[in-house]
Amino acid sequence: MGGVNYTRGSDNMPGRRNNAGTGAGPDERSVGTLSVTDAVAVIAGVVVGAGIFRCPSIVAANVGSLGALVAAWLLGGAISLVGALCYAELASAFAHPGGEYHLLSRAYGRGVGFLFAWARLTVIQTGSIAGLAFVFGDYVAGLLHNGDAVCSAAYAGGCVAVLTGLNVVGVRQGACAQKLLTAAKVLGLALVGSAALLAGGPAPTPGDAGGRVAAGTGHFGLALVFVLFTFGGWNEAAYIAAELKDRRHGVVRALVASVLGIAVLYAVVNLAYVHVLGLRGVADSSAVAADVMRRATGDLGAAVTGCLVALAALGATNATILTGARAYYALGRDHRLLGFMGTWRAPGATPASGLIVQGAVTLAVVAAGAVTRKGFQTMVDYTAPVFWLFFLLVGASVIALRVREPHAERSFRVPLYPLTPVLFCGACAFMLHAAVSYAGRGALVGLAVLAVGVPVWLACRAVGGRGEV
Repeated sequence: MGGVNYTRGSDNMPGRRNNAGTGAGPDERSVGTLSVTDAVAVIAGVVVGAGIFRCPSIVAANVGSLGALVAAWLLGGAISLVGALCYAELASAFAHPGGEYHLLSRAYGRGVGFLFAWARLTVIQTGSIAGLAFVFGDYVAGLLHNGDAVCSAAYAGGCVAVLTGLNVVGVRQGACAQKLLTAAKVLGLALVGSAALLAGGPAPTPGDAGGRVAAGTGHFGLALVFVLFTFGGWNEAAYIAAELKDRRHGVVRALVASVLGIAVLYAVVNLAYVHVLGLRGVADSSAVAADVMRRATGDLGAAVTGCLVALAALGATNATILTGARAYYALGRDHRLLGFMGTWRAPGATPASGLIVQGAVTLAVVAAGAVTRKGFQTMVDYTAPVFWLFFLLVGASVIALRVREPHAERSFRVPLYPLTPVLFCGACAFMLHAAVSYAGRGALVGLAVLAVGVPVWLACRAVGGRGEV
């Protein structure tokens, strides 16, 4: 299809060429700037966001017992770990700042890779950033302006603008900020858990004797949808694999350590919720962490928890911004029509143009969410179906690239191949079905925006690639 040849060993692979912009991006020969600790902080920063404060009540309301609740969270961690193993093979073998864009292009051709990058720019990444920013705005507005929707949107937009600027300045500045925010979030969750232990168990009620009576009607599949939403974001490691100091083994260590650590953290936090409120109490709570803190410390606990959730959303937003623009940088290097995004800011080691474009699109999405006045929920409906469609394709690319490039050096191979990627693809297919079923009109809007990428791709083909060597 012209332009870039993605065959093994080609000098035309993105990341192997000099860039005509303000600096060359990372390639296979450059020295990485991020440590495994940096990568763990980024992954944990994306995953441990607002979900752990919003989803446990929905999960509890859709399981039939405490055992089912624990099983749902453990299964979510297991599925995430299986997916992380698949991503570890792909990212360690084909490390590239384009992440999934690069992987999908190698596995299925440039057209599929382009549509993913388009979806990431217009739906997946920008919608996720906007959703997290809305959570930040909602809680800050709740603390300072009685939950005013206009103020929430304003804070969301300001959050996106400030954090985008921070990451444009430099990757080290963004990574350092992420370490501080992630540490503060984990500390905050630990405080909630400690408060739960001090508060004692729930008062027995006719409907829930200490959490031993079923809380929900047994919709385990729906519960798992929200569990996996809470685990979402570990795949962002694919975008920083090329910037790790230890490219051969660092991504595997970062993914496994992050997913296992987050699974343990989530299990402890959910058990703490149940310990204080009981299973029925968790299911009936609209702000479970705030209710736990209120029981332990009084009304002050609600304000503290509001700050905690805002901080969690801020950290997740920063991490998602940091990883997001890498795909746009690769896209701009491959297509002359979009070449304005293919520049790397040498002084800060950042894809500055991609970050700016991402920020502008995200602000437009925030404005759309402000119009609907549903903010976070609108963003979830908009992004989920498109996200799980491409997640399924990435999982299948483990098999596709084993067939297409059997001799590529793989420092890590997914265990129990091909069973492991098949199981992951099955989980992605289930999530795609669930997302379309539950998202309604929002799913159709996201898929329609994805379809707009087809004529854009045809226009890029007509103009041609950058053609640099």
